[in-house]
Amino acid sequence: MGGQFSFVLKIKGIGLLSGGLDGILAVKIIHEQGIDVEGVALETPFFSAEKARNAADQISIPLIVMNITEEYLVMLRAPRYGYGKNMNPCIDCHTLMLRMAGRRMEETGADFLFTGEVLGQRPMSQTKQSLHIVAKNSGYEEYIVRPLSAKLLPETIPEKKGKVDRESLLDIQGRGRKRQIEMARHYGITGYPPPAGGCLLADPMFSKRLRDLFESEKSYTIRDIELLKLGRHIRINNTTKIIVGRNKHDNLAIHNLCRDGDIVLKMKDFPGPIVLIPYGCDDDETLRCAAAICALYSDAPNDQEAAIKCYIDGSVKIIFTHAADRNMVQDLIV
Repeated sequence: MGGQFSFVLKIKGIGLLSGGLDGILAVKIIHEQGIDVEGVALETPFFSAEKARNAADQISIPLIVMNITEEYLVMLRAPRYGYGKNMNPCIDCHTLMLRMAGRRMEETGADFLFTGEVLGQRPMSQTKQSLHIVAKNSGYEEYIVRPLSAKLLPETIPEKKGKVDRESLLDIQGRGRKRQIEMARHYGITGYPPPAGGCLLADPMFSKRLRDLFESEKSYTIRDIELLKLGRHIRINNTTKIIVGRNKHDNLAIHNLCRDGDIVLKMKDFPGPIVLIPYGCDDDETLRCAAAICALYSDAPNDQEAAIKCYIDGSVKIIFTHAADRNMVQDLIV
């Protein structure tokens, strides 16, 4: 007699993973239902996937890292829902993340998406209205499960179809983390990072520099974004900004980001910073100003004329100048 064979297709969820405790717990809750889980981490020049990689290793799930810089910069220039306190476009950022994770869901034939978001934990991006807006605008609203707060939110398609057991999901809300910490202890999760931090767009100094870049440049490259993380940024005039290394680390990193067409300044006879004029400049006055600033932040005596080497298009030009006035330069710092 011929035997009959039956099999059940494995249910699969795609989880957005940043590396924080809430996301790890969301994975655990979904995994306990016998559901296959794949983590997705997103990275740009403003945040990395390092913590997500560590978390995925700790809880033993596969992780896909997607670089979304190109799409992110388009969104960041003019976010539909604006910025937070600094240059952090939280609602638009989360929308884009879910949209990218949704594409992964479709590519792999997964059944749903899930996140570690907690209702009411963040005042801008995790209110009930914000969670609804983010999900709706992502294009995957009815397929996004938020396991930590699901019982306080509308039922999703995977819950309605029984692919996810709603009764096994939770009803956490608010900024307190007592329940999450108890759950971490239950699951043996240790070494997780604090809930805040990690995004440069929430940093006031970086946001000030980014805003200056957007206001001053119609076009910019990833290199320009990376330079925002380094040194002192001093805007000499409307068309020229220089970057001054603060230490050996800065000097090396700035040097490694130099490109053809840049002008680089260094002290000839004293220890000092590397000074970068991205894309160069066309007038001697600007160049002399940059040289004077180079002298200011060097070990050269302020009351003596110093020699600064200027590397321009493969040649070297020496400029002799006194150090710039510190108060004047302070007013130009971005």
